[in-house]
Amino acid sequence: MRENLLRTLWTQGKPALNGWLAMPDSFGAELMAHQGFDALTIDMQHGLIDGQRMIAMLQAISSTATVPLVRVPWLEPGVLMKALDAGAYGVICPMVSTREEAQRLVSCTRYAPLGARSFGPVRASLYAGADYASRANQTVAVFAMIETAEALDNLDAILGVEGLDGVYVGPSDLSLALGCRPVFDDVEPKVAQAIEHIVARAQAHGVVAGVHCGRADVARARVALGYRFVTVCSDTRLLAAGAQDVLAAVRKA
Repeated sequence: MRENLLRTLWTQGKPALNGWLAMPDSFGAELMAHQGFDALTIDMQHGLIDGQRMIAMLQAISSTATVPLVRVPWLEPGVLMKALDAGAYGVICPMVSTREEAQRLVSCTRYAPLGARSFGPVRASLYAGADYASRANQTVAVFAMIETAEALDNLDAILGVEGLDGVYVGPSDLSLALGCRPVFDDVEPKVAQAIEHIVARAQAHGVVAGVHCGRADVARARVALGYRFVTVCSDTRLLAAGAQDVLAAVRKA
């Protein structure tokens, strides 16, 4: 079975640098994959991506060593299983707030006897290899997003769920939940404290902590805190920022 390079990095104690894909375009995904990201996440929650586009983007990423992940729209078994059957090597599930929800997430993404994932890796076996059935449970990475006040209250219970590989912090929703401005990077003190608390508890449980960032300096700071799965940029922000920089330089001249 094809190696999940994220697990290799984590075993070595190294952070994985993730890019974010919100645009429904296979060439854009291929272009991003060739830039050297450890992983790329196809965003089906807030990105403009449907199931057919997801498959084409997974195929495009597969032309490189970059690990393909999918953020699903919600904790819904059919969508989770379809993303994995299409060849995602990991899933990120939003708004997981209780231990029971985390258990359901794990169950949907693991084959029996560890879970209730239905068998049918129609493309996954092409991407991963003929032994996918026997090794998928140990290879595919599963993240629960921590982005509600309820999730913070239940954090240790969520982190204690067997089979959950990681938690992923959504700073904007977490900020809203704590009564703060919804931002990625320059979070308010209450949110910064929560971000530090989450990674500390994840480390105590031996679970990978991930976080969404919009700037390189913030990503470096999160790695220094102990986060080992760090989103450093998105396709939409890179495109907009690059265009703005060129226009500003020309107009200034």
